[in-house]
Amino acid sequence: MRADLPRLNTDRPGRRLPRALLWAALVALLLVAQTLLVALTVSYESSRAQERADEAATQAAGEIRQRAQTLLQGLQALQQRAGESLEWRLEAGTLMRSHREMARIERRDAQLRTIAAVDSPFRDPLFARWPRAEMELETEVACSAARRSMTPVFSRSQFVPQPGGLGVEMVDVCVPLQDAGQHVGYGVASIVLSSLLEELRHADWARSHELSFVEADGTRLARAGAVRGAGVYVAERVVDLAGTSLQLRVDAAQRRPSLIPNLATALVLGLSLGLFAVVLLLVRDGRRRARAEDALAEALAFRRAMEDSLLTGLRARDRDGHIVYVNPAFCHMVGFSAQELQESSVPLYWPPEQIEAYQHRQAERLAPGAGEPSREGYETVFMRKNGERFPVMVYEAPLVDRVGAHTGWMGAVLDLSAQRKVEDLSRQQQERLQATARLASVGEMASLLSHELNQPLAAIASYATGSLNLIEEPAEDTLPMVQQALQRIAEQAERAGRVIKSVHDFVRRRHQAHEVIAADALIDSVLPLIRLQARKSGARIELDIAQPVPRVKIDRTMLEQVLLNLARNGLQAMERDTPLERRVLILRVQLVQQRWAAFSIVDAGPGIAAEVGQKLFTPFFTTRDEGMGLGLSLCRTVVEQHGGAIDYENLPRHADGWTGTVFRFTLPLAVTRASAIA
Repeated sequence: MRADLPRLNTDRPGRRLPRALLWAALVALLLVAQTLLVALTVSYESSRAQERADEAATQAAGEIRQRAQTLLQGLQALQQRAGESLEWRLEAGTLMRSHREMARIERRDAQLRTIAAVDSPFRDPLFARWPRAEMELETEVACSAARRSMTPVFSRSQFVPQPGGLGVEMVDVCVPLQDAGQHVGYGVASIVLSSLLEELRHADWARSHELSFVEADGTRLARAGAVRGAGVYVAERVVDLAGTSLQLRVDAAQRRPSLIPNLATALVLGLSLGLFAVVLLLVRDGRRRARAEDALAEALAFRRAMEDSLLTGLRARDRDGHIVYVNPAFCHMVGFSAQELQESSVPLYWPPEQIEAYQHRQAERLAPGAGEPSREGYETVFMRKNGERFPVMVYEAPLVDRVGAHTGWMGAVLDLSAQRKVEDLSRQQQERLQATARLASVGEMASLLSHELNQPLAAIASYATGSLNLIEEPAEDTLPMVQQALQRIAEQAERAGRVIKSVHDFVRRRHQAHEVIAADALIDSVLPLIRLQARKSGARIELDIAQPVPRVKIDRTMLEQVLLNLARNGLQAMERDTPLERRVLILRVQLVQQRWAAFSIVDAGPGIAAEVGQKLFTPFFTTRDEGMGLGLSLCRTVVEQHGGAIDYENLPRHADGWTGTVFRFTLPLAVTRASAIA
């Protein structure tokens, strides 16, 4: 027994050691749990205090914006009153009673001179010590910005000295005033920042927080509040106003929570609340994770569906130019599968003959110093799997990852094949329409040609008959007379040839390229055809061309058609009722604003009725039985294609009752005026 006792006593501490370690571990865990619980409690109260400060800052910023908006509405309502009227002063006083933060309201003219001013009845005049004229700089800057945008603009804050060595920070708000759409002046209101904050102190959250406006470096501009902030729970908001911004600081009076009052509660709740909180946190975290995964799956499915439904091809490339993603529309466009495109080192849709040029262009665009691609995109040519070439428009933008790193380029590709086909078809139809109109013009001139050719042909016949008679009965002076007759025959034949050639050149000439030509040369090219019509109607043609002569870059054939159509319309307008002595058609060319050449065709016809003028340039509208209604529509199309405009106006009626019409169209000069004049 005795021998065993020492052995038993030595074994007991060995058995108690694991138990002590377990208790020590348990106590340590409890201490850690309690410590964490206390820390969480203190942190929670701190977070709540900070949240209240943030909420107070948000509400205060919203209140300031709302009061600023209400103030602007009141100022804009004042522009309905005359600036120096008693009624304006009364309403200005009423506005300042409802907005005590306003210390002064001014009415100024367009040159910023003060017309009238009203000071707040609730405080001493703002500029009693320091003249208003010495503090105009920020006001002028704000009014200049308001004048440009025609919207109210706030100035930057500035310090205004007050009697007694004090001063206040204030901002001016400038409201542009209009009358019948014209700028007539400004309404200027001076707002004291401290008074603006005082208007917010009656709110519940304002009783436990100090409000102040501060500079970016923390310098305080103005403050308000019944308490002083402790500097522990501080929230700042930027109040954006038109033209400026103010930094609002909300400082809670509450200090950091103390440890002692919360320690007993933390010890009583203990481990049970901690474990329960942990379980709740785990459950909430699991739900959040599940919701996040579901939202991510839905977003990915939505993006996939959107990309698959697009008709625009999408192509993503890494920084080495290798394709990493294409959408189904791009695959359908080029005929290759996504796997084929991603596995190929050289894009399969590049035409073989253009690979070297495209590689050089891609190297330049993907170079580190190349910068961001233009948002305007670029046009190029791709190749389908069957070898067909087709035009595309490519728009590219940088591709960045979730941390903002540049990883490649995302491109949108538009197939222009259908657009090009439509453009070609439209161009062909336009050319056929123009050719039809030109042939119609020649057809309408057939009677003029018959009349013009009849005279030289009749003269040729007469000279030929006379020559035959002289030959049958020869005399001493027969040979000179026959020579003279033959010379007259040649002259008349040349005259007839010139008439036919002018019509032939007009019908057959068609140059697609634009050329630079002087305005007088353009008029001279159609003048013979215009004179044919003028002789028939008994009208005179007068030219009035500016000197030096303007030069324009045009499609000559189409502009000849425009001039001929307008001149023929003017001559036909004078055929019916205009007396012969008044039948004058004036072709005039003038310079307009140093950039345009204005072509005017002036007739002395009866003018154009208002109801006809509304449909004058409508295709297939005509007032003549034999007309096609395409002339003026074609004229407008051609002029607008050249970057100009066409219009008409009726001339004022003369004392004798006659009027007229001017058709005028403009064309841009070929270059600057210094080199665009012949």
